[in-house]
Amino acid sequence: MSAAVIAEEAAARAVPLVAGVLGAGGVAVAVLPSKVRMRAELRRRWRTWALVAPVFLGAYFLGGGGTFVLAAGLGVIAVSEFARMAGSARGDHAVLAAAAVALPALAWLTPHLLDLRAAALLLVAAAVPALLAGDDRSGFTRTARTAFGLLWIPVALTGLVTLGETGVAVGLAVALGDVGAWCGGTALGRRGPLSRPLSPLSPGKTWAGVMGAAVATALLLLCLGAFSLPLWGAVLGGCVLGDLLESMIKRESGVKDAGSWLPGFGGLLDRIDSLLVALLLAMVMVR
Repeated sequence: MSAAVIAEEAAARAVPLVAGVLGAGGVAVAVLPSKVRMRAELRRRWRTWALVAPVFLGAYFLGGGGTFVLAAGLGVIAVSEFARMAGSARGDHAVLAAAAVALPALAWLTPHLLDLRAAALLLVAAAVPALLAGDDRSGFTRTARTAFGLLWIPVALTGLVTLGETGVAVGLAVALGDVGAWCGGTALGRRGPLSRPLSPLSPGKTWAGVMGAAVATALLLLCLGAFSLPLWGAVLGGCVLGDLLESMIKRESGVKDAGSWLPGFGGLLDRIDSLLVALLLAMVMVR
């Protein structure tokens, strides 16, 4: 049985679970009293999830081509947001956008080429725009930012294609981990040792949120029959570190959100920051 067929079956098994979670979440946000802080934002977030979940699972029903389109589409939008935050020059943005399409295509059609040879070519590609422009003032900084963007976004998103059924589990677990982190932070993060922030980069992220994310991700992976300690560690690592990583970039860039077009979340990077790190870790830890 091919990896694409296995991934499609995993997506099919996940549909009732996702439908149940969305249904329960819809009822919960519908009955929230008006005095609850963030009620309007939670409702916007639920509507966004109700639209995004079918797109994510639907891509796996379409096989390798569907996951390629999903990864490439996410990548093109995400690198555009990253390039805007990083102040990337046009040439640097072009390299990022080309990789956002090319790498998922290679993962779909010729995955054996995604090895150290591809890494070497990406490093050279990151430097080419600054080299051709003769940028002796900020060329190294440009190259470093582009190389980071390539690893953080296009390389990570190839995991949606190469991980197969594990990619389904990672995507859904990260999504529920975000909900679990919010619930844990709200219920346990008001006082005591669990209320301490993880990092000054994001004071609202507390150890209580980590506990909530840990419980939610473990339960989701167990329900999908995909639980293993390495995979759980990769997902939880993404949930914890992904948001802090993007917060670091946004603080240096002086922006609050990567974008404003995704209701309840901001930009696409604000939604998939944890997924990107989780996919990278999963590709390392689950092989």
